[in-house]
Amino acid sequence: MKNGEKTATAAGAASGAASILGSWQVCHNVCLGLIALLGIIGITVTGMPLLFLTTIAVPAWLAAVALLGVTAYMCARHRCISPNLLILNSGLIIAGVPFQQVQSLQPLWWIMGGAVALGGVALFIRERISRRKCHA
Repeated sequence: MKNGEKTATAAGAASGAASILGSWQVCHNVCLGLIALLGIIGITVTGMPLLFLTTIAVPAWLAAVALLGVTAYMCARHRCISPNLLILNSGLIIAGVPFQQVQSLQPLWWIMGGAVALGGVALFIRERISRRKCHA
């Protein structure tokens, strides 16, 4: 794998991961999952141990948007990233809009972002199936 491809892959992965941090609901579910995991191994936790992530939701989302921009540039310039992955990351970023001013429209952001992300997944699956048919 070339250096540019590694950079593009890392930027895409970071973009997707950071976009998830922008969505309170996802953070909430991750936190509940952590509490459940700790409970399984015998550690009792009360409250929300990852609540501090809500204070960095906007900067994390902005970082995700910036990294998505880098990833989109790498995709357009070098064709070393799957456009379907770029679509998936875009959907996650749309769904994770953390701004209080648009909080009343949060379900709309989730629907739009989810549709875009599912579109990226569907295109990825379709591409894999068509590749498999070509090699068969």
